[in-house]
Amino acid sequence: MSPPVDRIAGDERLPAQADVVVIGGGIIGVSAAYALAQKGHSVALIEKGHVGGEQSSRNWGWCRQQGRDRHEIPLARESLAIWGRLHEEINADLGFRRRGVMWVTKDPAELASWERWANMAREMQVHSHMLSAAEVKERLPDSQAGWVGGMETPSDGRAEPSMAAPALAAGARRLGVKLFQNCAARGLETQGGSVSGVVTEKGTIRTSAVLLAGGAWSTLFCRRHGIALPQLMVNGTAFRTTTGEMLLAGALGTPGHCMRRREDGGYTVAFRGRGTVHITPDSLRYGRQFWPTFVQRRAKLKLTLGRPFFQALLAGARWSMNEVTPFEKTRVLDPAPDMTLVEQALASLKADLPSLGELDCAEAWGGTIDSTPDAVPVISAVDGLRGFFLATGFSGHGFGIGPAAGRLAADLVAGDAPIVDPTPYRYSRLVDGTPLAPAGAL
Repeated sequence: MSPPVDRIAGDERLPAQADVVVIGGGIIGVSAAYALAQKGHSVALIEKGHVGGEQSSRNWGWCRQQGRDRHEIPLARESLAIWGRLHEEINADLGFRRRGVMWVTKDPAELASWERWANMAREMQVHSHMLSAAEVKERLPDSQAGWVGGMETPSDGRAEPSMAAPALAAGARRLGVKLFQNCAARGLETQGGSVSGVVTEKGTIRTSAVLLAGGAWSTLFCRRHGIALPQLMVNGTAFRTTTGEMLLAGALGTPGHCMRRREDGGYTVAFRGRGTVHITPDSLRYGRQFWPTFVQRRAKLKLTLGRPFFQALLAGARWSMNEVTPFEKTRVLDPAPDMTLVEQALASLKADLPSLGELDCAEAWGGTIDSTPDAVPVISAVDGLRGFFLATGFSGHGFGIGPAAGRLAADLVAGDAPIVDPTPYRYSRLVDGTPLAPAGAL
C-alpha cells in the first residue's frame, strides 16, 4: 500500500531544450532542480510517476546528523541548515521541526560504540551527547525497559515525507523549473562522448547536462548506456499509528523499534535495521563489493530468491528508445509491507512505552532503498560521458540529507564551488578498485 503523498500540478509541453535535465522527482532530484533554478539555469525535471511517489514518501522522516557515516556528516549538517530556511524561501510547510533525536539501549557495548561515534562527530561540530540511565528515565518516565543509557542530538529534526518533496517541487516550479510527471526518461542521446539530449516517452529534450537521481532505477538506466553502477535494493517496512499522546516531540530509536512524532498526531514507526533483499542478477554482479557490509548487517536482513530474479533476468537492459521501457511499466515501486515486522515493532513500542499502549497500526507500507557497497551515496560526474551526473545510492539516508545532496549535485553540474567536499561521493570509487569499507553509519 502506498503511503499518502501530496499531489501537485506539473507541466504538459516539453521544452525543445533545457540547460539541465534532472531525471527523478524524489527529494534529491527536486532539491537539485530547485538549487539549479536558484543559480539561474533552465531546468526540466522528469518523473516517470509522480513527485515523491517512491522512497521519498516512504521513509521515516528523520533529518539527523546522529549516527551518520563520517563522510555524510558534512551533508547532514548543511541539510539541517537548508531544511531550516526552506519554509520561508518557498512559503510552504514541509513539516520540518527541530525536535531532536534520541537513541536508547540495554547493551553497554552498543552504548560504548555510540560514545566513540559522538567523540568523532564532536570534532566535526556535531554536538551529540551521551545520556545516563537516569537521564533516559527522566526523558521516558513511564518506561520500565531497563535502559543503560542513550545518545541524544537536540539539534536534529524531523520532516513530513508526504509533504516535503511535493512542496519543494512546487517551489521549484515558481522559480521556472518545468516539471513533467508520468513522463519516463527512456535514455540519453550523445554526440562526441557528451550528452546531447534526453529521450522521454513524450519527446526529446536537447541538453548538455543530465543529472540522474533515479534511486532504485538508476542502475538499470545506467546499464542501458554501458555504465556500471553497483547498487542493490533493500525493501523496508514502516507504518503510521493512530493518534496518541505526545510522549516525545522528536524521534526515538530503541533496539526493537524507531518512531517519529507526526504532524497528524500519530507516530511513524519501523523495526530498526530490518529489511528484505531479493536476490537478483545484480546481486551476483556486485556481490563481492557488497560482501563486507552484508557480513556486518546480515543478521537483520532477510534474503529471498524468487520472481524478482527472473523478472530482472528477462527484462534485460537493452531497449529501443521508441518502445515502452521498464520505467513506464512500473510507474511507482510499491512493495508490500512485511506485516510481521509491523506486529513486532508495535509490540515493542507498547512494551517499552506503556503510555502509548492504545496505539494501533493505521496504515503500513513498503519501500525500496537504493544502497551502495559502503552505504555512502554517489554524487558525481561520470567519467567517460561528459555532461552526465549521478545523485543516487543514498542507502536509506536520502530524505534527511536530501536538500544538501541536491545542492551539491547542482554545484557539480553548474561547475560552481561545492557546498561540501565531493570527494567521498565520487562515482569512480565504485568501479576503479578502491577498497570500500563496510557501512560506517550506526
